[in-house]
Parts: sequence; C-alpha cells; structure tokens
Amino acid sequence: MLSESEGAPALLTPVTVGSLLACGSQLAAGYGLARLIGGRCCRADRWVLIWLFYDAIVHFTLEGPFVYMSLVGTVATSDNVFAELWKEYGKADERWLHSDPTIVSLELLTVVLDGFLAVVLIYAIVKDKHYRHFIQITLCVCELYGGWMTFCPDWLVGSPNLNTSNWLFLWVYLVFFNGIWVVVPGLLLWQSWMALQRTHTQLAEKKVK
Repeated sequence: MLSESEGAPALLTPVTVGSLLACGSQLAAGYGLARLIGGRCCRADRWVLIWLFYDAIVHFTLEGPFVYMSLVGTVATSDNVFAELWKEYGKADERWLHSDPTIVSLELLTVVLDGFLAVVLIYAIVKDKHYRHFIQITLCVCELYGGWMTFCPDWLVGSPNLNTSNWLFLWVYLVFFNGIWVVVPGLLLWQSWMALQRTHTQLAEKKVK
C-alpha cells in the first residue's frame, strides 16, 4: 500500500472535477427517471428506484465501456472518452488500468447480469410484481459479492495496487464510491427480509382464521 509522499501533484485537476461531475450527473439522471416513472410508488420505493436507475446507468454507461476497453486493450492505452474517467479512478486502484483478469471478469458479470437485474427490478417495483423481492435479493447478493471479490484478493497480498496516500483516493474513490455498493444493497436486503417476514406473518394469520 502506498504511503503518503511529499511533493505530490495537485489532486483536483480538471479531469478530477469532470469525473466527479459525471458521477453526479448519473445520480441526477437516476433521480429524474425515478420521479418520472415511479411517481405512483410509495415514498420508500421511489428512493429504491433512484438507486436502481443510478445503478443501471453506472453499469451500462460507465462499466460497460470499461469492459470494452479492457477486452480490446487496456484503459491505460485507450484514448476513449471514458478512459479518462477510469484513468482518474486508476490513480487509486491500478488494476483498473491494466485489464486485471479478476476485475474484468467481475465487471463482465456486473454489466450483463447486475445491469439486467436492475432493469427487471425497476419493472417489478413499478408494476408491483410478485417476484420483486426475489430479484431484489439476487441483485443485492451479486453487488455485495462483486465488492468483496474486487478488494479481497488485493487485501490478501497486502494491497499493492491501492493508493491510499491522500483523502481523495482513500475516502472518495475507494471508500465512498465502493462503499455505496455495500451500504445500499445491505439496506435493500434488510427491506426484503422485512417484507418476506410480513408476508409470512400474514399467511400464518390467515391459516389460523
């Protein structure tokens, strides 16, 4: 793990600011779509829809290009417009620059499976489908597994690819932007658990009657 060093270049470059603004625009798009499509849903589900739209947008528009660049070359050598965002994140985790097999394998699964599940779950919530919580649990487990397998292999060998030398790389890029894919799926798993518990209680009460 890299230690803090003196004389480091400025953190907040135009690319840094642009990358953070791009992430903010994805969240704003998720919020707008949730308001547009989920207007008749309850308040809690509207918040869930904001996350799901954001989740799907990130998988398809950010991680999708990463997979493509990694399969035809590497992020480090690409001149794709999306490469600049990943080169910025790669300052905190070098594996994303050089087509690390574990990372690319996980991202393939994330883009194809998680992105699809997010879209299906949006439909299930808006249309109040019976399979909503089955899909929600599946998606959350996939997201949590992806997060674990992204970092655990590097932790086991001493985190040689992670740069935690400053607050931006550690707390924003590594902790925040990865932590939300742990905290939110964890909360949604709890929501599904409570919903299944209520359903079981209601069925048990009907049997008693």
